Amino acid sequence: MGNPWTGEVAVVIDGVSHDCKLTLGALAELEATLGEGSLVDLIRRFEGAAFSGTDVLAVVVAGLRGGGWNGTAADLMTAEIAGGPVGAAKAAALMLARAFAAPE
Repeated sequence: MGNPWTGEVAVVIDGVSHDCKLTLGALAELEATLGEGSLVDLIRRFEGAAFSGTDVLAVVVAGLRGGGWNGTAADLMTAEIAGGPVGAAKAAALMLARAFAAPE
């Protein structure tokens, strides 16, 4: 189970739970993967429910890599993510929210 106090989000892939986290390195990789726009643009797309499947996949991969996973986006193309596309989108949105949340 991911630790929300450290920005982690648990994502279950093919029945195995992975702790995902958007570290600075993962965020830089995410920005490079998206190629255009900024992370702020990405967050706006999520806030406005205007994100794409590519956006979701990029955030999930970045979060997995930030959590220590060594796979690639291609590895997830046939994987079963708990909750399906909606579950993946919720996890991606939560990762972004936790990465940029101000500490209390």
